[in-house]
Amino acid sequence: MKNIILLHGAIGSQEQLNPLASELKHFGFKVFSFNFSGHGMAPFQKAFGIPQFAQELLVFINQNKLQMVDVFGYSMGGYVALYLSSLQPNLIGRIVTLGTKFAWDPVTAEKEIKQLQPEQIKVKVPKFAVALEKRHGEKWELLLNQTAQLMIALGEFNLLNKKSLENIKSKVFLGMAEHDSMVTDDETQGVAETIVNAERYFIKAAEHPIETVDSGLLAKQINQFLY
Repeated sequence: MKNIILLHGAIGSQEQLNPLASELKHFGFKVFSFNFSGHGMAPFQKAFGIPQFAQELLVFINQNKLQMVDVFGYSMGGYVALYLSSLQPNLIGRIVTLGTKFAWDPVTAEKEIKQLQPEQIKVKVPKFAVALEKRHGEKWELLLNQTAQLMIALGEFNLLNKKSLENIKSKVFLGMAEHDSMVTDDETQGVAETIVNAERYFIKAAEHPIETVDSGLLAKQINQFLY
């Protein structure tokens, strides 16, 4: 059986990865996924951030008795998978990321959190506010505020620094969408050169949001990478 865990991005949920999950099942994968705390309908925990989410991934792997399981992580999900792999190099099999941002500093964090202001979202993009409330319930504003704090923390100390990246032993495939305006080619290339066993791939005609990605094409590439 080909097992794979799908990890969603910041202010996202596992439901966004359902189209990809369906496509992967056609290739014979047994797909696992879950919501990080505070996302979807999962309750918040005392802590919120990359270390907390990495711990949740570790618990999920152990609870499901998955050994050297492969992981696909979209955006923040990719960051979480790589971070956990840097802490426990023999836990995860291969890792495929897409749209994961690696370059964090105070200026970058300040720029990104401008997109996470609930009051402005409700005024400027009300449809997005409605979608967020449908996805996360009434706690969606708290989720945005907590995510902003997560980004500020990464800006102050990037957990995926050179030392941690060099500790990753998993085979890694680093993906970028052709028109991703959040992630740069330079930052992704820098990570590819630092991880011992990493390759890059590109998804054409797509932007950062996972909804713009052709799930069938992505599933085909993941299958080629892993098998």
